Amino acid sequence: MTAKGTERAVFLDRDGCISPDQFGYISDPAGYSLYPYTGEALRILRDLGYQLFVVTNQSGIARGYFDVPALERVHKRLKELLTAEGVKLAGLYYSPYFAEGIVRPYNRPHEDRKPGLGMFKRARREHPFDPGRSWMLGDRYSDVEFGKKAGLKTVLLLSGHGAHEMLFKLREHPYKPDFMAENLLTAARLIQMLHP
Repeated sequence: MTAKGTERAVFLDRDGCISPDQFGYISDPAGYSLYPYTGEALRILRDLGYQLFVVTNQSGIARGYFDVPALERVHKRLKELLTAEGVKLAGLYYSPYFAEGIVRPYNRPHEDRKPGLGMFKRARREHPFDPGRSWMLGDRYSDVEFGKKAGLKTVLLLSGHGAHEMLFKLREHPYKPDFMAENLLTAARLIQMLHP
């Protein structure tokens, strides 16, 4: 049995990481899909003993594009697709907040919105893991900043918005990723190679 606090975790962004960041905001489960390589990548990480957490900003709720029940239907579909790939998440956390939104009570600053650490803190309260042996994978510098502030090793994925973020924000952003990878599968293989 693993001692409390010694388990490892991988935090994953949703759009642009495990699933395509499609145009607009996904509110219909029928429009949600995984990347073709997501299942393989997550099985690699699972087999290495990592707990898997999805942490996703969903400002579409605060913006009035969809409501919480609609998002939860999309996330039900996400879990069904992962189950079909033989993968189960330890946790799925989302932030509905956006300060410039129009829907109360979500139209305000909140630490749940990445790069704030609200979702990380919830995961730590609910699951034992060692941040120093854990990772954050995502396609935006908000993911990198989230990971760095949480004490995680970080990988900027070049899928989704990652290539644009790398080209236009790398120099100016104070938080630099530990690694960059083409996509989630490349990142999983990198972690596999580095895994002690």
